[in-house]
Amino acid sequence: MGEDSRDLAPGEQPVENVQVHAIGKRRYVIADVEPLDVDGVRTVAVGTALWALAFVLLLPFYGRLEETGRVWWLWTCAAGFGLGIIGWDYCRRRRTRLRGGRGR
Repeated sequence: MGEDSRDLAPGEQPVENVQVHAIGKRRYVIADVEPLDVDGVRTVAVGTALWALAFVLLLPFYGRLEETGRVWWLWTCAAGFGLGIIGWDYCRRRRTRLRGGRGR
């Protein structure tokens, strides 16, 4: 459903490269934009770094975590970091294959 003068509310101007979908009484505007991070390498790298940071920040509190039975927080961060490294390597190899290059 394209956008024309019938779809506009009073005072609205038509905009190019958007789609307007009407579902019931609501209108949804969908812009035609490219995704920012298609291969996911940066996203997984940032997530992995955050898990590592959380692990390092929790280390000084090991005694308190042990007293309260929450040492698992520390090991959850370690597991998140380890799985993040595996995911980061997977995404890098996938990106290389998608670009037509050779992997290892």
